[in-house]
Amino acid sequence: MAGVRDGVPDLDKWLESPMLRVAHRRQSTASADGLWQAALEVSLNETALLGRLVRWRIPGLARDVSYNGLFREPPFVVLEEGPRLLVSGLAGRIWTLRRDYPRLRSPAEFSGWSERGTARVVFAHWADEPPGDRAELGSEVRVQAIGAQGRLGVAAVRPLVRSFGQLVGSEGINAAVRRAERARA
Repeated sequence: MAGVRDGVPDLDKWLESPMLRVAHRRQSTASADGLWQAALEVSLNETALLGRLVRWRIPGLARDVSYNGLFREPPFVVLEEGPRLLVSGLAGRIWTLRRDYPRLRSPAEFSGWSERGTARVVFAHWADEPPGDRAELGSEVRVQAIGAQGRLGVAAVRPLVRSFGQLVGSEGINAAVRRAERARA
């Protein structure tokens, strides 16, 4: 994709035309490396409501699991990683109350997932150095529905994503930025 900066993942190679997309970015006086290290250490219990929502959707998670650990274990599969980025994916019926996610074992399996009535979801997190004197922490989620039932399911969760999606920025990213800026001081 033209115009993608170094350090910012090209998510079009994973999901080019998502039905749903939520992105958050926050600048900081900390370095990009400091932001990334802080983001790796943030745990579910540091993110109040967001942490509780994640544990509700994925039962059995420890309160102190880091987001870094979360996105590296089933039901997620690591799709891409670099010095300051992690892209993970999952597939399934994300709108059900059951844990209805198949175990994907590789990026190729994620890319090839095409079961009708499901969705593919990409979760990307990165730290970057945009032009200027501030580093930036970014997060983006993309959802692609597969088939008519998949489109209905994703449409059903869209209001929830709109209601709670800001928690990624207000709780998750903010926790990492606070941690990085405290370490810098």
